[in-house]
Amino acid sequence: MKNTIIFFFLFVMLVAKAQSPVVESYNPVWNTQSLNASESMPLGGGDIGLNVWVEKGDLYFYFSRSGTFDEHNTLLKLGRIKVSLTPNPFKDNEGFHQELVLKEGCITITQRGTKIKLWVDVFNPVIHLDLESKTPLQMTASYENWRYKNRESKGKANNANSYKWAPQGEIITYKDSVSFENNGVKFYHRNRAKTVFDVAVQQQKMESVKDQMMNPLAHLTFGGFMQGKKLKPDGKNTGIYQDTDFEGYSLSSRKPSKVHSLQIQLHTNKNKDATLWDKELKKQILNYSKVEKKAETTTIAWWHNFWNRSFIYTQKSKTEKDSVFQIGQNYQLFRYMLGCNAYGKYPTKFNGGLFTVDPVYTNKDLNFTPDFRNWGGGTMTAQNQRLVYFPMLKSGDFDMMKSQIDYYLSLQKNAELRSQVYWKHEGASFTEQLENFGLPNPAEYEWKRPADYDPGMEYNAWLEYEWDTVFEFCQMMLQQKEYANENIEKYNGFVISCLRFFDEHYQYLARQRGRKTLDSNGHLVIYPGSGAETYKMAYNANSTIAALQVISEKLLQLSVKELTKEDQEYLKGFQNRIPPLNFRDFGGHKTLAPAKTWERINNTEVPQLYPVYPWGIYGIGKLDLETARNTWKYDTDAIKFRSHLGWKQDNIFTARLGLTQEAAKYTLLKMANSERRFSAFWGPGFDWVPDHNWGGSGMIGLQEMLLQESNGKIYLCPAWTKDWNVHFKLHATQNTTVEAKVENGILKITKVVPEIRKKDIVNLLGKSESEKVKIN
Repeated sequence: MKNTIIFFFLFVMLVAKAQSPVVESYNPVWNTQSLNASESMPLGGGDIGLNVWVEKGDLYFYFSRSGTFDEHNTLLKLGRIKVSLTPNPFKDNEGFHQELVLKEGCITITQRGTKIKLWVDVFNPVIHLDLESKTPLQMTASYENWRYKNRESKGKANNANSYKWAPQGEIITYKDSVSFENNGVKFYHRNRAKTVFDVAVQQQKMESVKDQMMNPLAHLTFGGFMQGKKLKPDGKNTGIYQDTDFEGYSLSSRKPSKVHSLQIQLHTNKNKDATLWDKELKKQILNYSKVEKKAETTTIAWWHNFWNRSFIYTQKSKTEKDSVFQIGQNYQLFRYMLGCNAYGKYPTKFNGGLFTVDPVYTNKDLNFTPDFRNWGGGTMTAQNQRLVYFPMLKSGDFDMMKSQIDYYLSLQKNAELRSQVYWKHEGASFTEQLENFGLPNPAEYEWKRPADYDPGMEYNAWLEYEWDTVFEFCQMMLQQKEYANENIEKYNGFVISCLRFFDEHYQYLARQRGRKTLDSNGHLVIYPGSGAETYKMAYNANSTIAALQVISEKLLQLSVKELTKEDQEYLKGFQNRIPPLNFRDFGGHKTLAPAKTWERINNTEVPQLYPVYPWGIYGIGKLDLETARNTWKYDTDAIKFRSHLGWKQDNIFTARLGLTQEAAKYTLLKMANSERRFSAFWGPGFDWVPDHNWGGSGMIGLQEMLLQESNGKIYLCPAWTKDWNVHFKLHATQNTTVEAKVENGILKITKVVPEIRKKDIVNLLGKSESEKVKIN
């Protein structure tokens, strides 16, 4: 940690010189106060997220931290802070100014000679509020907690936890412990020994190996301590914010002052010893006092470096109402939100991340507590999560990807135990709706099951046989080396285990049907399978085949030196057992098929285009681009399912196919300002607000419009319209960064690192669709 801090401290001036000032033009600025929490600004750092707003003269913020899961796997907020000042400089909107300062990762609020700065330490779990005023003020800071009592969770409220629509008995969100202590407020939630993990293990018949399984929930304790140097306890109060009653613990100034500060230290641990959390928190507070003076400097340096890694700045001379300006601003704002959970133990959730607020602002019928979000807290939906993390490749945020890929790595043992218990074979069995302990979500697994139904299967029309989504996270693991030349040896066994599951399981299923385990060509018969959640009971789904082909090939290519001879031979043999992709015809046009056959359509995804994205078998500079384009143009399902909402990928598909006009259309729709005050709080789409897979897919599409690769070549502007001015810096494979500008229809390359890769760059700005087809 010391070396990291010194690095950033010394590097800050150098980075500041390199930093383009353009990022500042994207700062959201509000000149009026907010009506309620739905009009909040996001703030964060490290693994902490805040929603900040000023309402009726008082400053509020919710605060959340990655990994704060309760017994039922609800991702609990840690509370809400209310700050009141006397005399009140925020009594109206005259001269009010609230700004998210992207370059420094902070929010400033100024009015009548008073300035509040809110920021979060990137390297330590600490929230800071610093206040300066021209005149002495009295400050009262209240910690507001709605879990001051046990709350029964009924009906749709359980959509926030792992029970969803099928709770087993009474579900109680247990109360927190809150108290005044040492002139501050201490608060924490401690999970009981029995959690939804135990329920799922019993439901899914895994009791025989329970003692071998990773359980992240039992005795998990999280909370913190709020204090201020000039503040003292000032009593308790009660109230209601929107639909939720709360109990407040107030700290007030000892006397009016021109300078005030508030600090919230957060701490999480998992230990049977209930007193250990308190001891560790006190030690953390003591240690932080030794580094606090440098904390702000090192945090600002981190954000400077973050913004210098990569950027896409569009139409900086235009007004904020300009649609092309909006896609650039919202790209920065959403990337900022991702940066707020750069180093969390758990990945950023697709369904709101760290920035959800009272649910009535998303759906007026859901009058639940601020802890609510749809689609669960500890449940990770793979196809949604991948869209949150794939844009980090071209943005160069490789360090931020570790939360997601190491999360999967931590679940390998539990996933392998599934295969051993249910089917007596090897390999890691991952499902689409995945709990943070590696088992299927209990509600999706289904409680009302036929007695003789395979206990390893989800009894669910959408999710049955959908096991291949883990490969997109395998791809992220391999791309750490492909892009950043990182050592990925620790991931090799995981990737092989995932491949082995498909190899062994589909031979196992074939043996249940008959004598032969392979077809007449020596290929696996991947049946029953699934083309995403859409094409069900599929035979040889293209999304699965493409994943198996690409992952096995990349693993051999990137890790051959680290693999044993036995693993190399196994992978080469496995490649021979992977069936070929499937095709179909629409009016004489050859297209990619979803699968060889399927029995029904259940959803609206387009997995027939997954060989284009994420698997990259088809695209600019690759063979048979016309077939992939035909799939977009003529496949009746692909046409019917088209949209820009939520996790829809049409903006990505069109960019990858070099369809400039269509890519521009869907990107403008996808990245346009949201309906909320903060323009990157999209949703709910298919999920929740703010919809992070909406923002992630938008980022990916914008990146793909500007930079793609194939066979060692770097294609610039393969789907970028000449009419949009842009300045961008993006990452490519082989530790490469490319910085370039499009100005008045002309591409200018400003910097390539390493410089030797300039020879690999191909300018496609303004090229026709037919010209792009001929590139190979």
